[in-house]
Amino acid sequence: MQGVWTILLLIVSNIFMTFAWYGHLKLQEMKISQGWPLIGVILFSWGLAFFEYCAQVPANRLGSSINGGPYSLVQLKVIQEVVSLIVFTVIITFLFKGTVIQWNHIVAFLCLVLAVFFVFLK
Repeated sequence: MQGVWTILLLIVSNIFMTFAWYGHLKLQEMKISQGWPLIGVILFSWGLAFFEYCAQVPANRLGSSINGGPYSLVQLKVIQEVVSLIVFTVIITFLFKGTVIQWNHIVAFLCLVLAVFFVFLK
């Protein structure tokens, strides 16, 4: 069950991360944050990143074999990267309508999924 909770927390974390990293661009596109100074955009992103860390840190603690979890640090990192790409792809596909996922993006993502497979081999 620790592995499942770890992945669910990583999904939540990456939702906040994606909005912290790219949400301000959508706000600018919608003309909400167009006049914000850069420091305002940074503070907005940091505010969202706080919630990212509120899920990321427990995910790593719960999932890490150092704390009795099922994953090594390398496995945790590779899982996190794949979760990050999946969440990123879903969010930008719906949030940024002009963004198109092309065949080479899919191949690159599949290579990362293969990385997860290989990192779990004994």
